[in-house]
Amino acid sequence: MPSPAETTETLLTRIGRRGAQGLAGAARVCNDFIVPPVCLACKAPLGSHDGLCASCWRQITFIRAPLCDRLGIPLPFDPGGKAISAAAAASPPLYDRARAVALYDGVLKDLIHAFKYSDRQDARRLFGRWLAEAGRELLADADLIVPVPLNRIRLLSRRFNQAAILAREVAGRSGVTFAPDALARVKRTPSQVGLTHDERQRNVRAAFQVPQRNGAGCVDGRNVVLIDDVITTGATIEACARVLRRAGAARIDVLALALVANPASMST
Repeated sequence: MPSPAETTETLLTRIGRRGAQGLAGAARVCNDFIVPPVCLACKAPLGSHDGLCASCWRQITFIRAPLCDRLGIPLPFDPGGKAISAAAAASPPLYDRARAVALYDGVLKDLIHAFKYSDRQDARRLFGRWLAEAGRELLADADLIVPVPLNRIRLLSRRFNQAAILAREVAGRSGVTFAPDALARVKRTPSQVGLTHDERQRNVRAAFQVPQRNGAGCVDGRNVVLIDDVITTGATIEACARVLRRAGAARIDVLALALVANPASMST
């Protein structure tokens, strides 16, 4: 039977916990009153923050099994168990596996554009949840989460690296170590928008490096998950994977918000 002192301590602990929960609930009510929860895409009223309305949700083409185990692209039928696509068999990527939340179109494309070019970061928590779910298999035994880096000039002009924001969100949800300095962009390159796959490959050739001081030691022998916002032709993540592999990474997986279904049709 607990002593009177233990009983008092337990009671005070419970009161303190309930008080903190009450304050948190009151803060949420005040926040909802000041900034009512709305759909992140169309601004329709919602019951909670950081979400989409049913209409906008239905407009996102989430990527689900069956999919190619290497490229993460949807397969037309379920072959039973893990399978790779004809594209992956014909030209195996330098990374091990890629996964993306959804196809790059419609509502998701608009959300990513707002996040990337208009400094709209209100969807970051939703993106983090989606990425953690889509990449659950990749994150299960990962050692490091590494964002695709921006060149310093572009980082100064944009003021943030969207891949680093996404990577931090995923790291916080998964518990995997966030390593923002494990990979550096050492060559300023023109925008990839509108370029073909071959042009993109030439554009990012020798653009990335694993810094000896920050990255080489932590990458060697580790399972790395590389984070980016959109996989278009795969040229950028291939360039990153190449230098990570040279630095000794044991496994390199890729996790992105969106995947372009037909890169040849991309002009913006």
